Amino acid sequence: MGGEPGARSSLREARPLLLVVDIDPQRLDRIERELERSFGVDFRVRGELTAAAALGSLDFAREVEQRVAVVLVDHDLAADQRSAVLDRARTLHPDARRALLIEWGAWRRRDTAAAILAAMAVGDINYYVLKPWISHDELFHRTVAEFVQEWSRNEVANLREAVVIASERSARGHAIRSLLARNGIPSAFRPTGSALADAVLREVGEPDPGDGVLVWMPAVGGALLHDPTDAEVAEAWGVHTTLEEEERDFDVLVIGAGPGGLAAAVYASSEGLRTLVVERESIGGQAGTSSLIRNYLGFSRGISGSELAQRGYQQAWVFGAHFVLMREVVRLEPQGDRFLTEIGDVGEVTAKAVVLATGVSYRRLGVPSLEALTGAGVYYGASVSEAHGLTGMDACVVGGGNSAGQAVLHLARYCRRVTLVIRGDDLAASMSQYLIDAIDAADNVVLRVAGEVVGGGGDGRLETIVLRDRQTGQEETLPVDGLFVMIGAEPGTGWLPEKVGRDHYGFVLAGVDAAADPLWTEDRPPQPYETTIPGLFAVGDVRCGSVKRVASAVGEGSVVVSQIHGHLKELAQRALGGLAGRDG
Repeated sequence: MGGEPGARSSLREARPLLLVVDIDPQRLDRIERELERSFGVDFRVRGELTAAAALGSLDFAREVEQRVAVVLVDHDLAADQRSAVLDRARTLHPDARRALLIEWGAWRRRDTAAAILAAMAVGDINYYVLKPWISHDELFHRTVAEFVQEWSRNEVANLREAVVIASERSARGHAIRSLLARNGIPSAFRPTGSALADAVLREVGEPDPGDGVLVWMPAVGGALLHDPTDAEVAEAWGVHTTLEEEERDFDVLVIGAGPGGLAAAVYASSEGLRTLVVERESIGGQAGTSSLIRNYLGFSRGISGSELAQRGYQQAWVFGAHFVLMREVVRLEPQGDRFLTEIGDVGEVTAKAVVLATGVSYRRLGVPSLEALTGAGVYYGASVSEAHGLTGMDACVVGGGNSAGQAVLHLARYCRRVTLVIRGDDLAASMSQYLIDAIDAADNVVLRVAGEVVGGGGDGRLETIVLRDRQTGQEETLPVDGLFVMIGAEPGTGWLPEKVGRDHYGFVLAGVDAAADPLWTEDRPPQPYETTIPGLFAVGDVRCGSVKRVASAVGEGSVVVSQIHGHLKELAQRALGGLAGRDG
């Protein structure tokens, strides 16, 4: 236990800090011993009995540039003192995981439950931790270990499985960092000219890449990539971007590896169907860019979109699904009882059934001066990897959906100010209430309603944007270091054959919508997710009338497999009928 000024000198060390505050000396001693047992070698464990002492430790850690990994705060502290410690931790050490310490059984008390819910709603804590009630309490250790792992993935100074060295102004450097983040590949960015970059270059014996990009993968044999393509990055990591010649015929082809596509792959492959998934960009789709999804069933602390997608990918893979990433399906044709598809740089593949799970893309702003700065301060999507680089700066998010809300809250951890611009008059129509509440509680977030971005620019990197009030027409120039555009949804289905029915926005008709379209010519109604072509199904955001939520896409992807079985059964019956006819 600490708190005395003279004892603070022990904080001057490289080990990150695990800080715990508990008003009961015996409980604090037990918690410290438990933390020391599991984390004492790599972390400095410090316990405090008062909020004032904890605030002092947080201030001092900031002063000496000591990293803070986890802050555990006793729920029995007075509410104002508890909030003061959590707020200071969030302000001075935004990457630190924060949690309330509660006694076993305390969840039955309404005040405890209310405190947890309120603190999570405004982002004061990441979750709660049950105090260890016995020595070697493994549940306590597991919970803290998960916090440590989450902190480690965000800590800038930590060596990661992949390291990117590039100029901070490099659009290609940004694209590779975003690619790694969206595919769940842990990575670290080292700006050229920085001490961290120089240390890596000495380690690998490489010169400064200058205007280029150097990618080092110490976790996979130390692979070094100079100005790599997306496919080269994927291949170096061990992800397939092509197929063997004997792997050209499948039961199911899934186009798109977002939540809907991954769910379809998991259920199809687990039920014995030979399954191929083709994804042109990254695992997870738009959902993969979400910094924290808090309302997905089973993840009470929340989960990042990329981690959720990686779990789905791994689950499908262990069931035997094949994946081809960084490639695009460029042609799809029904031919007899098969679909013939062509995959760019891979060749032709056939499948008995096809699932369209291509999702949607964000609409472009269409402002030439800003389009020229894409990747240099202007980003389409959440681009979680850029948040650290905007520490102490100003950012702007354009969009009113859940993904935009999650991006705002993630950026607010680091930025001096985050401006959220929406076209409508309020957020209620398009954003979940838990996100609205957290945004309202964030002191450094400004909401601009009835607005649109109509201009902006900068010298090689974004410096300003121009906002127009859609009601008055008045324009205003704002200094902004990062602009994140998350507006609209375009399905990108123009490549599909003409026989695939679509609405006037391009979303694919399925089920009752397909049945009402003249393109459906079968003597039976289409199945709920079947398009106007028998055996071609659409799930998730690309489907007309879908609910734009991760859980609904996963549900559609899992349910569609039963409909695929129905289609395969129909094909088998037709084949048997044909054989019987020939025998007769």
